[in-house]
Amino acid sequence: MLLAIDTATRFMSLALHDGKELIGEQTLLIGNQHTTQLAPSIRSMMAVCDVSMDSLTALAVSIGPGSYTGLRIGVSLAKGLASVRSLPLVGITTLDTLAAAHPYIQSGGGLIAVVQAGRGRIIVKTYRWRKGRWSSHAEPQIMDWETLFASVDGPALLTGEVNEVGLEALAEAHAKNIPVTLSPPAQRMRRAGFMAEMAWQQLNEAVDKKIFAASKVLPVYVKSEEKGAI
Repeated sequence: MLLAIDTATRFMSLALHDGKELIGEQTLLIGNQHTTQLAPSIRSMMAVCDVSMDSLTALAVSIGPGSYTGLRIGVSLAKGLASVRSLPLVGITTLDTLAAAHPYIQSGGGLIAVVQAGRGRIIVKTYRWRKGRWSSHAEPQIMDWETLFASVDGPALLTGEVNEVGLEALAEAHAKNIPVTLSPPAQRMRRAGFMAEMAWQQLNEAVDKKIFAASKVLPVYVKSEEKGAI
């Protein structure tokens, strides 16, 4: 049984996956309540699903990019659980989790995943469909919405945390015939269930499980030239 934990932004998402199916999942907009809500939410979900801590065989955690405080809380708890129980811990990025929720786009366009960075900025990563999944060789970048849409050079699907400022910028982009389509709300929500599936795949493909030692899992922070790491 794998427990997946995502506290990288104002959303908190948890999932339980037994390697064959997703047996429990919850995703909530909790703002800055990660400290008070994370542990009780894990206990509650595991109790409802009749899963004990002794049943866990692996963990997955969101390693960012995202909120410094949110990441620290989730990664610290996951590393603590994994270390005490000698369990493998798989780190998955927020942007890869967002991409995993989307099927292939028939038009052949790209995928743009975003999370909020605060102060009107967003963290962006672009993907292309290759070998049956969304993949990317690009590094996450910090920018504003106007810069993002100005950089679009072909049809693309937008997913992730699109706030009111983003929606207004998207409307302006459409007025300029920039070919960006907004993904439906349910697909834009970052869900730990997709993170759990990716973690199981990595565990199954790994020749040496030692690469998933808790000590090797570190948060991903994106550096801003003006404000430092995020």
